[in-house]
Amino acid sequence: MNMLEDAQYKEITDAEVTEALTDGIRQIGNCLNAFGNAFPYACSVNRFYEPGPNRNWTAGFYTGEVWLAYENADLAGPFSKDFFKVKAEAQVRSFLQRINDKNDVDHHDMGFLYSPSCVAAYKLTGSREGRQAALLAADQLITRFQPVGKFIQAWGRMGEADNYRFIIDCLLNLPLLYWASEESKDSKYRDIAEQHIHTAMANVIREDDSTWHTVYMDMNTGKFSHGATCQGYKDGSAWARGQAWGVYGTAVAYKYTHQKEYLSYFKRVTNYFLQHLPSDLRPFWDLSFGNGMEEQEPRDTSSAAIAACGMLEMSKYLRENGEEDEAVRYTSYAKKLLKALYDHDRVTDPHMSNGVLLHGTYSKKSPYNTCTPEGVDECVIWGDYYWMEALNRLHNPGWNIYW
Repeated sequence: MNMLEDAQYKEITDAEVTEALTDGIRQIGNCLNAFGNAFPYACSVNRFYEPGPNRNWTAGFYTGEVWLAYENADLAGPFSKDFFKVKAEAQVRSFLQRINDKNDVDHHDMGFLYSPSCVAAYKLTGSREGRQAALLAADQLITRFQPVGKFIQAWGRMGEADNYRFIIDCLLNLPLLYWASEESKDSKYRDIAEQHIHTAMANVIREDDSTWHTVYMDMNTGKFSHGATCQGYKDGSAWARGQAWGVYGTAVAYKYTHQKEYLSYFKRVTNYFLQHLPSDLRPFWDLSFGNGMEEQEPRDTSSAAIAACGMLEMSKYLRENGEEDEAVRYTSYAKKLLKALYDHDRVTDPHMSNGVLLHGTYSKKSPYNTCTPEGVDECVIWGDYYWMEALNRLHNPGWNIYW
């Protein structure tokens, strides 16, 4: 039996969803007033984000939070719908300038940057600047496609063996390409997205249903070379956020392709994630931890929020495929994860933090990985965003997703 089937685990209630969403929206409003036109950095320092320019791969999540606040402004107390709209539109202009100037865009994270900011703006308000920026970002993203191997290269100079790789995160960058094809009536974006999805699904999921963070491909044959990690504990372990990207990534892969085998991939990676949670349902930064190591390792609450969004998204398609019991089950699992975050990790006092969700982990250094230690046991901006997205999904079941 899945641990989450135990009666001790409760689902987040509608009242708790509304309360947490309200608290989050007010935090976002306070941050907008304090930061002006600046953006928070990827992670907090001593629980407080510091303001800075529109940079890094994470800025889009902040704007995504503002759009979620805009959509739920009836809960915002002193902040009006127009307040959030004006602030978000100013940020969209910043993203248009960023892509025009080619400022820190030579990597695969165009979807993380431009879907929750500029695609959202166009969907919600018909923003022409948002549309223009998002199409330019899609053009930038497809420049990183490698025909030999059929994947979008994550980082680094194109065509170098040491950089001939993709990472599991990129599955959430691909919705930008599907949107671009639909909006431009040009199939090239969709074609590249589907080639990348096929390559990722064939190579990123291991036999035990855990996932690689990084997959290196052979430059000459286009075949799998080896798997590795930058941010997990070690190459063979299961980095929690990477596994969560797999949960949500397989859901959006199915959304756009309707390939039946992706339903199976979703169940495999999701069940692995769920089966490797600690007893309080708040993931360690790597899913290999547990068995007495709990007090030594930090959590990564962002991975729970991401996975919950993926389960809520895929539940729609399971239902459409006649798997009603499975849809109900995964929706319940998502609500139980969110209940754990509600009980232990949400920010309830602006004097505690200017973020929304505590106890995230950006990069935890280990003896076996290559990451730069940063943002350990802090708020992380994507954790804030996906927590708010998950709450919004429950509060507004018919929500038109940004991805």
